[in-house]
Amino acid sequence: MEIDNKSSAISVRAAEPDDLVQITEIYRAAVLTGTGSFEIDPPDVREMQRRKEEIIAQNGFWFVAEFSGGESRGIAGFAYAAPFRHRAAYRYVLENSVYVSGGFQRRGIGRLLLQRLIDEAQSKSYRHMIAVIGDSDNTGSIGLHRALGFEHAGILSEIGYKHDRWLDVIYMQKKLGQEPS
Repeated sequence: MEIDNKSSAISVRAAEPDDLVQITEIYRAAVLTGTGSFEIDPPDVREMQRRKEEIIAQNGFWFVAEFSGGESRGIAGFAYAAPFRHRAAYRYVLENSVYVSGGFQRRGIGRLLLQRLIDEAQSKSYRHMIAVIGDSDNTGSIGLHRALGFEHAGILSEIGYKHDRWLDVIYMQKKLGQEPS
């Protein structure tokens, strides 16, 4: 779906249950056509709801970028931050995920979503945010994270196989600057 930035407004807000169908559609397209996610089979709405509830229960958060203009309204993208790992020593570290619908990419929506995740994490005294980026050719995601202060933290070479090729995983990290309380 295309948007005209002059006539459409984008707002970022907490994801609601009614958003899950559109969230699932956006993620389905990413799984089936992209390499940012290493899933092969896209989850259904029920599974996406389960994942969202699990992340929220673990003090993570989900946001959507909603567009509206004229009579059009919908979800242009979504993002969430979840615990990086489940061991107690990692309790101040989050991993982020950002997905933007095809027709909305390269319009600043991913940046709005990621900035909201960063702001929320900082308000909750998290110390680091980690990006685990599928595919070293995923220059959009790498550039987005770099633009918001993430630094390259490592690479795992050729560890995923999808769309008939081996894929790297890029780790990027942003220090949020707060000491644990």
